[in-house]
Parts: sequence; C-alpha cells; structure tokens
Amino acid sequence: MDEDAVAHYLAASARNDVDGLLASFAPEMELVSPISGHMVFRGEQDLRILLTAVYGGLQGLRWGPQIGAGTERVAIGEARVYGVRLSDAMVFELDPEGRIRRIRPHLRPWLALTLLALKLGPSIARHPALIWRALRRG
Repeated sequence: MDEDAVAHYLAASARNDVDGLLASFAPEMELVSPISGHMVFRGEQDLRILLTAVYGGLQGLRWGPQIGAGTERVAIGEARVYGVRLSDAMVFELDPEGRIRRIRPHLRPWLALTLLALKLGPSIARHPALIWRALRRG
C-alpha cells in the first residue's frame, strides 16, 4: 500500500468504502468489539459484514488527525447515530509492514453506543455464525 494504512482506513470509512477499509488490513486483522469487549471479529468475510453494518449506520463521520507514530496510532472521530453524537478514540495496531493488524474502538457516550448497538443488531443477527466465531475467538 502506497498510502499510510491508517490514513487510508480513515478516508475509506468516511466514504463508507468497505473495500477500501479491507485493503488497509493485514491478513491476520482483528477488531475488538467496543460493545461487548469479549467479541473479536477476524477474517475478511466477517469484517466485511461487520464494517458494512457499522459504517452504513453512521451519519457525518469525520476524523481528526492521527496521533502517534510507529506501530500504534490513535484517531479521534465523530459521527451521529439516530441524530445523537458519537465519539470514537480508535486505537490502531500495525504489523511490521505498516498494515492494520488490530483495531480497538472506544465509543462514547453510552446513549450513542447503545443506539449504535440497536442499529447493528438486526444486520448482525442475520449472521449467527459471525457472532459465534467472534465469541469463540475472543
């Protein structure tokens, strides 16, 4: 990837470009659920389903500049879900080639996180195997 993987991810997420998001990931990429804390999503198929639901459910996503260097970065973002402001401090861990290996979102406030969970529920519930895999691996 010619562009910084985190910058690529941030730009793709603001456009709701799931293929662009997936292009920034290392093969062993994982996303730790900010809703459960115990679920870990892995693999291109599972991440495509999850990220399509997440970024399709947000309005007006904007990211600030990256913080950090090397293999750990943070980006602060803001969006709306059902009209309620949602803030995110997204922690990115990179592999030695500079691709995103792990993402740990930290979402707030509680009301917006709850609304996001309610919005994601029907999309994710259509894929019970995805939920099972995320719970087993976490």
